[in-house]
Amino acid sequence: MSSFKYYIKWQVRSVHPLILIVISVAVIFALHNVTFWTIWADAFKGAEIRGVIFAVALLLLCCGLVSIFAMKRILQPFIAFLFILSSVTSYYMDQLGVIIDREMIQNVVTTTLMEGKHLVTRSFLIWVGVSGILPSILVFYFKIDHPKFFYSILQNIAFFMLCLLGTILLVATDIKGNSSVLRLRIDLKSSFQPLAPITESFLYLAMITRSATLKFQEIGSDATLISNFKKQEKPILTVVVVGETARSQSFSLGNYSRPTNPKLANEDIVYYDNVSSCGTSTAVSLPCMFSKFERSNYSYEKGTSQENVLDVIQRAGYHVEWIDNNTGDKGLAARAKYTQVTYANDTKFCGEGECLDGILVQEVAKRLPEIKNNTLLVLHQIGSHGPSYYLRYPRALEKFKPACQTSNFFDCTKEEIINAYDNSIAYTDKVTADLIALLKKQNHINTSMIYISDHGESLGENGLYLHGTPYFMAPKEQTKVPMIVWLSDTYQGLTGIKPECLKANSMQEYSHANLFHSLLGMAGVQTVEYKPSLDIFNPCGNKANVKED
Repeated sequence: MSSFKYYIKWQVRSVHPLILIVISVAVIFALHNVTFWTIWADAFKGAEIRGVIFAVALLLLCCGLVSIFAMKRILQPFIAFLFILSSVTSYYMDQLGVIIDREMIQNVVTTTLMEGKHLVTRSFLIWVGVSGILPSILVFYFKIDHPKFFYSILQNIAFFMLCLLGTILLVATDIKGNSSVLRLRIDLKSSFQPLAPITESFLYLAMITRSATLKFQEIGSDATLISNFKKQEKPILTVVVVGETARSQSFSLGNYSRPTNPKLANEDIVYYDNVSSCGTSTAVSLPCMFSKFERSNYSYEKGTSQENVLDVIQRAGYHVEWIDNNTGDKGLAARAKYTQVTYANDTKFCGEGECLDGILVQEVAKRLPEIKNNTLLVLHQIGSHGPSYYLRYPRALEKFKPACQTSNFFDCTKEEIINAYDNSIAYTDKVTADLIALLKKQNHINTSMIYISDHGESLGENGLYLHGTPYFMAPKEQTKVPMIVWLSDTYQGLTGIKPECLKANSMQEYSHANLFHSLLGMAGVQTVEYKPSLDIFNPCGNKANVKED
């Protein structure tokens, strides 16, 4: 009797490899594709039969691709990997509206441990455990009846070809309609599990491989200072503050009803409310905004294969230093001085393993007495980086309450999340105002400052949170960023720039593409790379009258 029970149990555990593939893909298809099905329902609204045929075609294609790995000692680990991968990506897609594309893979690869830990929440661990790890364990429960090696290869090839043929035939039932959907709804392809993260990872690897083979190019080899900058007895200090995840919609300097900028409102600054970012993530925007390219013709390969504006300004004789309180400079300061303060041992500004942006003002103060030559300082803020907004400002300065005190948004209301984010913006206001106050006191140097954020942030609008949405479908909350300019009286006298003129032009449309040329103008650097039409200061009396090449 016991042997009969053992025989029944053994038979239940035994399964053909291709059957395991179909079952596993079907489970992933149903369990980890909430976002895909939502987009699918919208894309095929009124044409549900065609939509079902399209979905079956994707299922066949996925089964065929997985069958390539239907070999002994490979299949089960690979399917387990797919379960875990799709459970991770589906969590962020389904719960936060994140789309997994090549840029998102780039963000993941370049994310630090400190940054990434805030994305690992209790609800995330539960979801991955139940829908990823548990099915992975069950996959190893089955005994796979693998045929002999040669027959297995032939079987897998035949299965793959049948799946591919089935996919082609099903798609061909309405080639025009399906082609239109694939062309217009790129988000449909980017949301499909488990193919999206795998294919986008291969695209990222291809991009990295291509960039590694490109010859590095020097730009602005003719860079020099214009005459009035050369003749100055006082050195020039330009401070570039790179904001993090600050969106225009949350700045009261613009049209936001909440007082998130009380200190800057009392400063003689120029605020730009209509500035478009180059990307929706730091990994894309940061290299792009310091490059000479506009968003339309920027690529990772172009950005990493040639120098940036910091190199050009340094070549003109400036001392250039990047001071980082974020996840790094993305290679921008590779040829300049680089200082990392994110993990500094500072009891005033650093706690819980991270430092507040106030430490950046302290770092500038340390350097001011030593400035003897023209200097450009880049301060890279942690700003409003989420989801842990509550860590971006001191508890004593929490003015919007109740504020979300966790990185797990499911434990907070939308109002609490917005309160925490607004508190981080209010702290950025304080830090920037403190920096201006510090620069005002310097009589031995000509000082100026420009603040600009790398990208914005979604706070629940249309069900989206955080950032990183593909640009073609990104909401304005992720692409509209604030920019602030402050010029000391002595700097205004040196350059002839009229703040009233800047304010009059501040509502015009600008973008990250203006930063390269505006920094050259601020620094008084003359080069063939400089385009006056993209310099926001040029129409307002800047004496850097360099003809556009």
